[in-house]
Amino acid sequence: MRDLQRRLAAAGCPPAGGLSGRFDQSTLHAVTTFQEVRGLRPTGDCDEQTWLAICEAGWHLGDRALKLEAPHVRGDDVVALQQGLNHLGFDCGRPDGILGSATARALLDFQRNSGINADGVCGPTTISMLARLLRQSGSGPGVASIREHEVRTGVSTFESARIVIGQFGGLSAITRGLARSLRNDGATVMSTDEYEASAHAAAANRFGATVYIGFEPRTEPGTTIAYFAVPHFESFGGRALATSLAIALDGIVSDDPTIVGMRLPVLRETRMPAVVVTVGPVRAIVDAAEAVSRAVEVALRAWMHRMAEDPTGATPRPTAVVDP
Repeated sequence: MRDLQRRLAAAGCPPAGGLSGRFDQSTLHAVTTFQEVRGLRPTGDCDEQTWLAICEAGWHLGDRALKLEAPHVRGDDVVALQQGLNHLGFDCGRPDGILGSATARALLDFQRNSGINADGVCGPTTISMLARLLRQSGSGPGVASIREHEVRTGVSTFESARIVIGQFGGLSAITRGLARSLRNDGATVMSTDEYEASAHAAAANRFGATVYIGFEPRTEPGTTIAYFAVPHFESFGGRALATSLAIALDGIVSDDPTIVGMRLPVLRETRMPAVVVTVGPVRAIVDAAEAVSRAVEVALRAWMHRMAEDPTGATPRPTAVVDP
C-alpha cells in the first residue's frame, strides 16, 4: 500500500494522509483524482488498468533507455519522446505512450538526420540532441496532428467503410441490431463482445477498420461519449465522430450527451478514429435499440461526409469537456 501511495505522490496526486500503509479515505481520493487527471473512469478503485497507468506515470524521459521491445515499452517517457519527435517532423503517430514500430522508425530517422549513432535506442545522446532541437523549434501542432488532419479528408464512403462495433457487457442487443442494419446498408461490419478493451483494439486493428464504436453500460441515466485525447493532442476524427453521435443520440435515451476526451485503453490502442459510448440504464437502452441503431447510422454518415467536406473542422459543435 505504501508503494501505491508513493507512486501516487510521484504522479502529482499525493494522499493527504501520507504513507499510512492503509487504503484510507485520502488514498481513495488520490486514486480518484489520478484517474480524473489521467482520463480514466474515476471509480476510486485501484484496478489493473489504474495501477498500470500509475506505473507508467512514474517514468520520465531519461530514466531508462527506450527501444523497440516485445512487449512494447509503455510510459510517460515514451509520450515525451513521441511528442518531441512529432514536433520536429518525425512521425510517431499519435502520442499514446506505447513504443511501437512507428515510434521506432521515427527515432531511427531522427538519429540519422541528427548525425548521431542510429542504433534505435533513445539514450542520453539522443535525448540531449532532441532537447537542443526542440529549444530551437517554434510552436505548432506537430506532424501527428497534421497527418490525422490529412487522414480526415480521405475517409471512405459509407458503402466501403469497415466498421467495428464492440460492447462491454449487457448491450449485445444494441450491437447485434446495429451491425445487422449497417451490413444491410452496404458497410462491412465486425462486432466483438470481448471482455478486455485491448482485445477490442487488437481486433479493430487487424480488421483494418475505418472506425470503431464501443458501447459500455452504466447504471444511472445519461450518455457520455469518449474519444482519445491527451495533453497537447487529441484525435480530430474521434472528436468529430463523438460530436456527430451526440447530436444524433440527443433525446433518444437521454438529453445532452457529454463529449469527453479520455485515454481509455481501447481509445489509446486503436489505430483509427474510435469512440466509447457509455449509456444507461441498460433496460432503457435495450428498449430503444432500434432508434439507437438508426441514430448511430445517421451519425456515421454525417461524420464521413464531414470528414470529406469539412477538413478544417470549422463546423460548430456542442461544447466538449476534455480531461487533461
